[in-house]
Amino acid sequence: MKPIQTILVLTLSITASHHATAQTRTSSQPKNEMNMHMTTARQHKQIIAALYEKVLNGKDFSLLPAFISPDYTGENGSQGPAAFGEPLQALIKALPDIHYHITEMIAEDDKVLVRWKLQGTHLGPFQQYPPSGRTISNEGMATYQLKDGKITARHLQTDRLGFLQSLEVLPAGFPQLPAKQTSTHGIHFIDKFLVPAAAKEAFLERVRINREMIRRLPGFIEDAAYAGTDADNNLIFLTIARWENKEALAAAKAAVQATYQQEGFDMNAMMIKWGVRMERETYERI
Repeated sequence: MKPIQTILVLTLSITASHHATAQTRTSSQPKNEMNMHMTTARQHKQIIAALYEKVLNGKDFSLLPAFISPDYTGENGSQGPAAFGEPLQALIKALPDIHYHITEMIAEDDKVLVRWKLQGTHLGPFQQYPPSGRTISNEGMATYQLKDGKITARHLQTDRLGFLQSLEVLPAGFPQLPAKQTSTHGIHFIDKFLVPAAAKEAFLERVRINREMIRRLPGFIEDAAYAGTDADNNLIFLTIARWENKEALAAAKAAVQATYQQEGFDMNAMMIKWGVRMERETYERI
């Protein structure tokens, strides 16, 4: 009987060990996937940061093939690194000392969003405008899409009117834009939402209401919102609100909650009903 008992004990031990190993492997899979996602996003940000440092600021366009995919398509339909570089080279001819300063960078899946400010001296012709010698400042944002470590698409938004104002080429009588007040201080309150496709419209309407609400509160400086989709067509939505200080943010939170109570609106219940997941953080610019 002892040999049989020994075999039975060994069998049970091996089975239990195998089950525990399988459980450990299964439970570690989500963490591994999350780490892989974070690593990819970090790598994409490093690629874009290097693009700005070495090509846009370093003006070494021979490096473009290392950053731009042959599948990249420019605004005029041309493809590849040359399609990306041509408009930049034209801008550099007009502003030889142009320098980009990245003010914000956010990565999600295969996309990287960059907010930037540029400054340069107008020493060469720009389109129909002759050199003026003026210092030109402008700001904008770009969303880059990457595949296999290279940029396949870019969507650019710039302050075109502000650029022309810097050149002082706006027609006589054209309303001048007020000088922008730039500041790097403040507290950044960042929310990231994952919204099921079925709840997208209702969610965006609530976001619109909330953004209008906070813009009227004391201490509010500015806000921005960014949207994307995942492989299942769920909405990935990011909001960034900048406040003068922590006290202003705390007061704003209290004011928003008071408004919710007056409206009879329950944010937590809404999130559960719509299946919305949220991540929330507060940051200070460094």
